[in-house]
Amino acid sequence: MSKVYLIGAGPGDLGLFTLKGKQILETADVVIYDYLAHPDLLKFCREDAEVLYVGKKGGDHTLPQDQINALIIAKAREGKSVARLKGGDPYVFGRGGEEAEELVEAGVEFEVVPGVTSGVAAAAYAGIPVTHRDHTTSVCFITGHEDPTKEESGHNWEVYGRSSSTLVFYMGVKNLPMIAGNLMNNGRAPETPVALVRWGTRCDQQSFVSTLEHVAAEAERRKFKAPSIIIVGGVCGLHDKLAWFEKKPLLGKGVVVTRSREQASDLSALLREDGACVLEFPTIAVTPAADDEAVEKAVVALPSYDWAVFTSVNGVKCFWDHLAEFGLDARVFAGVEVGAIGPATAAALAERGIRADFVPGKFVAEQVVAGLLEKGAAGKRVLIPRAREAREVLPEDLRKAGCHVDVLPVYETRPAQSDASELRAALDEGRIHYVTFASSSTVDNFFALMPAEEMRKHSSVRFACIGPVTARTLEKYGFAPAVQPADYTIPALVAALVEDARR
Repeated sequence: MSKVYLIGAGPGDLGLFTLKGKQILETADVVIYDYLAHPDLLKFCREDAEVLYVGKKGGDHTLPQDQINALIIAKAREGKSVARLKGGDPYVFGRGGEEAEELVEAGVEFEVVPGVTSGVAAAAYAGIPVTHRDHTTSVCFITGHEDPTKEESGHNWEVYGRSSSTLVFYMGVKNLPMIAGNLMNNGRAPETPVALVRWGTRCDQQSFVSTLEHVAAEAERRKFKAPSIIIVGGVCGLHDKLAWFEKKPLLGKGVVVTRSREQASDLSALLREDGACVLEFPTIAVTPAADDEAVEKAVVALPSYDWAVFTSVNGVKCFWDHLAEFGLDARVFAGVEVGAIGPATAAALAERGIRADFVPGKFVAEQVVAGLLEKGAAGKRVLIPRAREAREVLPEDLRKAGCHVDVLPVYETRPAQSDASELRAALDEGRIHYVTFASSSTVDNFFALMPAEEMRKHSSVRFACIGPVTARTLEKYGFAPAVQPADYTIPALVAALVEDARR
């Protein structure tokens, strides 16, 4: 159905995007987005959606506003649902009101989905409440960049200068000397606290507090540029006391995640929680094994096995995908003891109704075998659903211990066809600090896409590996892991990165 949704993308932190906005992006035929809308929001779009960029950056307009309006209307008149994604809130200095008026005049149905505006969010992430009973009971949002075609300014500097309200200026960094001068000339004390917050709520957020008299010079010294919010008032004095976001241990650290796209989210979420700027660069892709017949035979024969040992989350997921195809579920494991190599694998089983009977303390073959033998697996039949290509240490060691072992390939990994241009740009700009590897295949495929000779040019980048096998594969390319957790898990990897960054 033809309809336009004016959606506020929020200030940058993906967690501040609204549920309604996400629901609309998941169904929209066309998505028209701005420069300040976080690019990761586009992951919510349908694969077949038409996605159009119309951003405006530092006066460089991909499309002028009148052409953006015409584009929105034209797409709606094609009978499509259109998501117009705008940074912050559409009606707070987002020109959403103008677009809505054009839609009304064109007879196009529309809805507005508000977003969290940066004037509130960036301040909060910098430890500044825009209202506070001890400082001010009101806040004023002001544009720092007026429409140049207006005959008269909409600013009443006399009111701003005499007011005790918190003043929040959007898009005003270029005009900061003028803003500070006008406020002081109209009664605001030169010692009034002023804060600047750049890229508020994002992983590269920066902020500082100065005074009205010195803030322009300080911003110049720190090379603060757009997009930045300017906050004026006594509440800025709370910045040092209440700041929390910029204390995150990985804030501003660029971390490359090389896991498959399906697996990357868990690691990425933990890294972002600690403030990291995550660049997902999947070097492997996971696909179900094509041999359904072999899996079906193994499922039918499950009652004859004493143990089923899952070595990865992928193994669990792909095995259950096959079960679903056969119209079966967890009940096929009745009478079979189940092992899980690692807590993530155990959690994946638990989600599907299976509580693992055995989870080793260390996730190396020797300890897995020893643990299974302690559980009475010697001489028993063991099924290992796993990747088609994998190390043979576990099944061979179990066979040496007298077990009858069948390896069942339920998935395979292959090199991902990742475009390395974004990674190269981030490396050249010095935005990458760590590259993470969770398996040997991610190492091999990473260097197939980014040759070792090229990576040696970026000597400050540190490598992080899970497990000694992955570390040895990295060393094959001439690099030593700077970070290697004692436990071979994703949470342990993140904790080790945090510790390394703090050092």
